[in-house]
Amino acid sequence: MTEPEANLDVYLVGGAVRDQIMGLQVKDRDWVVVGATPEEMTRRGFKPVGKDFPVFLHPSTKEEYALARSERKTGKGYRGFEIVSNPNITLEQDLIRRDLTMNAIAQDSNGDLVDPHGGIEDIRNGRIKHVSRAFEEDPVRVLRTARFAARYAKRGMWIDPETNALMSKMVELGEVDALVPERVWQELESVLSQSGVAVFFQALRRCGALERIFPELDALFGVPQVKKYHPEIDTGKHVMMSLDAAEVLTSDPILLFAVLVHDLGKALTPMAELPSHRGHESRGISPIANLCDRLRVPKKYRDFALKVCEFHLHCHRIDELKPATIFNLLEKLDGFRTPENVGNFATCCKADQRGRTGLEQASYPQAERLCRFHQAAMSVNTKEIASKHEGGEQIGMAIRNARIHGITEMKKQMLLAAK
Repeated sequence: MTEPEANLDVYLVGGAVRDQIMGLQVKDRDWVVVGATPEEMTRRGFKPVGKDFPVFLHPSTKEEYALARSERKTGKGYRGFEIVSNPNITLEQDLIRRDLTMNAIAQDSNGDLVDPHGGIEDIRNGRIKHVSRAFEEDPVRVLRTARFAARYAKRGMWIDPETNALMSKMVELGEVDALVPERVWQELESVLSQSGVAVFFQALRRCGALERIFPELDALFGVPQVKKYHPEIDTGKHVMMSLDAAEVLTSDPILLFAVLVHDLGKALTPMAELPSHRGHESRGISPIANLCDRLRVPKKYRDFALKVCEFHLHCHRIDELKPATIFNLLEKLDGFRTPENVGNFATCCKADQRGRTGLEQASYPQAERLCRFHQAAMSVNTKEIASKHEGGEQIGMAIRNARIHGITEMKKQMLLAAK
């Protein structure tokens, strides 16, 4: 049986070629077809899936095959383009519309590389560089370029100054203001699922995009903190350091988002109170809610981030808290219905503690203590208690008292062990 792609002029493109050159595992493969029509692709059994331009799924591999295309800017934003796709579009025309040189390399059926824009050399030199001035026509490329800088930061890759200048120009011209919330969140969630998260935000800040896209976060830079507790002083730097610390502890994007926004309230501290930030936990609720509303952040991210923001100082001061207060904390974390919340919360607090100059490797026994208090409270036999009481209110109060007693006994054990 003849393969669907037989006798087509097909090239492997994009991330698959880039990662192959870098020696990384290739996860997804995308293809470009030159000289074909949508009718021919359909006739060969490919399934059309593209809404704005001809993209097809291979009938067997389900990999994407896109017809070669070019673009013409017609308006603001990443949707302001006219797509041209016909059999006369060449591979070179298709490649020149791509964002970065490292993503504008193709591989033919013989394994030979087509690299008209020096992408291979840029990869070898650790340079993240735009293909052409057409880069500045699509604001999503600001986010993508920052994301690639984050992804490959550990490989020593950096954004070329000319590309950064184009990104800055796009900010000045208001192109990034045309980004739709769903697209911004899509890029942010992708970043939170990889390494180098802080690099992403630093790259956006260098070109001025952070202030326009994430103003709540940008506002933290330049806000001082008490040097005794925060030797790094600058709040924005502290958040970036906390993100670096969090990456060592977890790869969960929900936790990393919580760490990202945990100190947003410090930007709202009255000038007369600086560098102290008493009450920043409660002040942080509003900017987190605003950010989540604007970007349409999923509820699971929002809810957990709000908990970390409001209660992270409780974990830092766990030794000072009364058993009843610890119980209330566990309850507010929904720790009895969703036990993993407690450990996740403690991880975020540990990242916050380590996000400080000189404390990057510091121990954080508060995390273990909170989890031990949680285990003590969870060990209460609720069924047995329920069998001895009548009415939901009485049962609930009895369970609460038993759990507080369990926390109290655990606190005594810890005090004895410390002597």
